Amino acid sequence: MNMLAVFQNHVLWSALAAWGLAQSLKIPLDYFHSRRWNWALLLNVGGMPSSHAALVVAAAHAIGLYEGFVTPLFGLSVVICMVVIYDATGIRRQAGIHAQTINILVDELLRGHPVSDKQLREVLGHTPLEALGGFILGLVVTQLLWFLWR
Repeated sequence: MNMLAVFQNHVLWSALAAWGLAQSLKIPLDYFHSRRWNWALLLNVGGMPSSHAALVVAAAHAIGLYEGFVTPLFGLSVVICMVVIYDATGIRRQAGIHAQTINILVDELLRGHPVSDKQLREVLGHTPLEALGGFILGLVVTQLLWFLWR
């Protein structure tokens, strides 16, 4: 078995390219909103566009393009997309809202008290718009790479 063949896996490269571009786009998009550069966004979850959505949509779209849109593998990849995007916009988003509320409560309780002020992460999930941004990005990146590689 040739282990270097993984470098010829167009599905994997499409997904990784979409994920990397989504993570990279978070920095300038956040700058336009906050007017400060936040390089930590390269490795953080949450924000616009959703790198989770971009990753799974790019993989599913590439599977459809290279293996066929009527294959069981494509069907499975669409189901995985649905689970990941639902999780990002539903469960993880709610966990972020809970963390935000808890942080407010802790801030109120800690005023004047020498207790740890470690903040919980508030940006865990995505708004539907952020997920849509990742969805579209995943499709576009994969389609462009497919045209280049064919």
